[in-house]
Amino acid sequence: MNFSRTTRLMLSGAAFFSLAGSAFALDGADLLKKLNAAYAVQGGTISADAVDINGTTATLKNVSVKSAGGESLAVGEVTLSGVEEDEDGGYYIEEAAFPDINTTKDGVTVTAQELTLGGISIPATAGGDTLDTMMLYETAHTGPLKVVKDGAEMFSVLESDVNLTLREDESGFDFDGAFKSMKADLSKAEDPQSKDAIEKLALQHIQGDITMKGAWELAPGTIDISEFAFDFTNIGKLNLGFKISGYTMAFVKSLQDAMKQSETSANKEESQQALGLAMLGLMQQLSFEAAQVRFEDASITKRALDYAGSQQNMSGKQMADSLKAMTPIMLAQLNIPELQNAVSAAVNTFLDDPKSLTVKAAPEKPVPFPTIVGAAMGAPNTLPQVLGVKVTAND
Repeated sequence: MNFSRTTRLMLSGAAFFSLAGSAFALDGADLLKKLNAAYAVQGGTISADAVDINGTTATLKNVSVKSAGGESLAVGEVTLSGVEEDEDGGYYIEEAAFPDINTTKDGVTVTAQELTLGGISIPATAGGDTLDTMMLYETAHTGPLKVVKDGAEMFSVLESDVNLTLREDESGFDFDGAFKSMKADLSKAEDPQSKDAIEKLALQHIQGDITMKGAWELAPGTIDISEFAFDFTNIGKLNLGFKISGYTMAFVKSLQDAMKQSETSANKEESQQALGLAMLGLMQQLSFEAAQVRFEDASITKRALDYAGSQQNMSGKQMADSLKAMTPIMLAQLNIPELQNAVSAAVNTFLDDPKSLTVKAAPEKPVPFPTIVGAAMGAPNTLPQVLGVKVTAND
């Protein structure tokens, strides 16, 4: 009797867990629907012939993607692993793995491997101006990428990574990215003039990295790109940075709505005009806070002076002296005495001993974009003062 009762309890338990498993199984159709809705906010569409579910893994068959205003692109099979449905009906995906790319057109073959996105959050309801209505990802990765023409490798990237980190208090994001070990072969340039310049500047084979760091504070809409650097061996490092405010979630939503409305309009000419007006209106919400352009030389300046000088039948030093003499004359036409003196001094210092050249713009307080546009149109010579522009060398 006891054995019979135990057996019935075990069978009942097995049946319960079987039913529970069925009840909590992933809904592939719902997952694709909400993924599509999130992507549609950006004006695109995602389609798949089928969605196969195996535990927490969803496989999207014959996926194609169409971006706003673009043509449909066949992607293939996409595997979503570690898929979980949230309490509010949204989804979290540990990783999305995309098929390798291998395509050839006009003798040029492009290949890319290890294409993944990680930590993807798909909202239950997309299209709002809050975090829980946005599709976000935490990481993006690509492995080796190559461009081959007629059997010769013209361009390659060893790997790339992008990371997006939401702050604990959800006040904003920190992000960084890197394209590592980029290589370009310019030795096969066909134009004689270009080939000559490439050889004399020693740019036949270029190698370097591109890196980026920044942050986005949601409430004031402050985007601070502290580093966007192009660092190439035997050339130099060019680092760009800027800081603006007003780029809030509401601003992003308005921008997306304007672009979607433009794409759905039947009259393309009128829609582009309307989009332009909408952009002008939105720009009024943005303010400029800071910017910087810095170049750190790694021998390219001397080669550039030598090459430019050879085109004028003079030496590199003579070319540098010529530039130093011409700089104040050219700047005098702008009627900005203070900046003219600073730029002339910086150019002289840099050309005498090329190390670094930096241009900074740091106004005392944020400057609305309409003010910048107005100054540029009405009194361009006041812009350096409005933006707090400074130029220095070898600092």
